[in-house]
Amino acid sequence: MRKPLPVLILSLLFWLPALTSAEDLIQIYDLAVESDPALRAAEQTLFATREVKPQARALLLPNIGVNATADYQNQRLRGNTIGGGFDRSDTFSTQGVTAVLNQSVYNRANWITLEQTDNVIAQAEAEYRDNQIELMVRTTEAYFQVLRAADAVTVQESLVRANERQLEQSKQRFEVGLVAITDVNESQAAYDQSRANLINAQTLLDNAWEALRVIVGPINVPLARLGDKLPLAPPEPNDIDVWADTAMRNNYGIIAAAEAASAAKKGIEIERSGHYPTVDLQAGYDVARSGAEFNTDSDTGFVGLQLSVPIFQGGAVTSRTRQAGYNFRAAQDRLDQTRRQVTNQVKDAFRGISSSIEDVKARQAAIVSARSALESTQAGLEVGTRTQVDVLNSQRNLFQAEFDYLTARYAYIINGVKLHQATSTLTRDVLAKGNSWLDPSSLVPPPSY
Repeated sequence: MRKPLPVLILSLLFWLPALTSAEDLIQIYDLAVESDPALRAAEQTLFATREVKPQARALLLPNIGVNATADYQNQRLRGNTIGGGFDRSDTFSTQGVTAVLNQSVYNRANWITLEQTDNVIAQAEAEYRDNQIELMVRTTEAYFQVLRAADAVTVQESLVRANERQLEQSKQRFEVGLVAITDVNESQAAYDQSRANLINAQTLLDNAWEALRVIVGPINVPLARLGDKLPLAPPEPNDIDVWADTAMRNNYGIIAAAEAASAAKKGIEIERSGHYPTVDLQAGYDVARSGAEFNTDSDTGFVGLQLSVPIFQGGAVTSRTRQAGYNFRAAQDRLDQTRRQVTNQVKDAFRGISSSIEDVKARQAAIVSARSALESTQAGLEVGTRTQVDVLNSQRNLFQAEFDYLTARYAYIINGVKLHQATSTLTRDVLAKGNSWLDPSSLVPPPSY
């Protein structure tokens, strides 16, 4: 009786040379946190967005400046007086220094802008948290995609060896006259096809490694495979509505969209403030000196209020207010869209976990059935009731059933991760739970190139 595929996977790894210690999911995720350019870009975007608050606050604080001037003048005066004409020239320099303090006393737009920054920063914070969770999902999917591609290579390698044995047996049977040449040709075709499939599977494995390296950088270490024991349990609580309600409250994508809508609503009032008057306080001291023959030096202190009342600005304020209203309604629609997408994600992932559990169980039964079918077909070939094609098909069905079983287990884990993503409850501790199901003694080696 053939060994099941997980046993074959382990046996294939015994001959491998000693490798460096394997990396598990948590270690790969920690590398991703340090190396992923998308997360670093999101972090810098957050830092940049936080600066809008001190910039808005600066509009309400005093603004102090000093202006200085220095001129050199060559002046010639001509004119007539009662006593006669005059023609006088003078060369002199003038200097002046003015210190001015400006303080906004009332500017409605500036105060609302300061309030708006709280929403803008809250949106950026939520988006960054969402990016952190997205990194966990991307890392997990990329990690298990490598494992799945490695399983596909193992399946194809086993199928090549099995087809090679079938080809050898067909040739021996043909030489003694037990089968026709067509059986040999069919075995040869199956063997050649399996070799081509193996090359394609190896390419897909290399591609999966490269996709992982896009996230974590140029790693060249083996990865721990999923162990034989995978506890299959439904979501806790096992109520899809509870998970959907949790997502509506906690999902960072929804929070970010809600903050964006609030910021857009304040944007309407900011633009509408163009119709309101503004009051500014100005105080300063001016020093002026001149080297002219006839001059007046001055030292002047001043303080006063400036009132600006907009009367008509060509309809620009009204237009910008309408524009802000449209932006607000668009932000509300994006919030509604995000809520629907999250609800769909929650329900897809929840149902995916339940179906994955049943799928894993069904795949286990399918392996048993496929193995029995192969044994029966091989026995039928011995007595002449089955053909070589029947054996090859049964053999291929068994390998496919074993591969589908492993794939279903990965789907169970990925669906669980995505359910926690939708509710923004995905943390490193949640990944650690899945990480505990990995077997560090069973490795997927990195590409040799």
